[in-house]
Amino acid sequence: MKQLYDTTKKLAGKYSKPERPVKDKEGKPVTEIQQQLNRWVEYFEELLNRPTPVNPPDIEAAHTDLPIDVNPPTTEGIRMAIRQIKSGKAAGSDNTPAEALKSDIEVTTSMLYLLFTKVCEEEQIPNGKNDTSSRFQRKEI
Repeated sequence: MKQLYDTTKKLAGKYSKPERPVKDKEGKPVTEIQQQLNRWVEYFEELLNRPTPVNPPDIEAAHTDLPIDVNPPTTEGIRMAIRQIKSGKAAGSDNTPAEALKSDIEVTTSMLYLLFTKVCEEEQIPNGKNDTSSRFQRKEI
């Protein structure tokens, strides 16, 4: 379908939408392209170079004590997250495809649970280059 669309586009030639007229400050349409560009420059200069307000608004600081659960995820939560991963997508930065994680959900769940528990206890993410205990052994599918 994409090839058909590309071929049709090549045969039809270059198509661009006609320029819509821009209105000047009085509301009259400006049809010439250079005048339209000048009007856009003028508009954005007015918009972005406004004087600072005399009385700035008094905005209170946000409440920072939020109820965030910092406990390690449960095995059921990890299992549910693995099932929700979409197959057929590109692998992440660890080059582990979704299909590999989904091939044996129980093994993946237990490995991730151990990793997340370690991260929560040590409050530090293990460095995959030096720490071999956090590396996953990939299973061949």
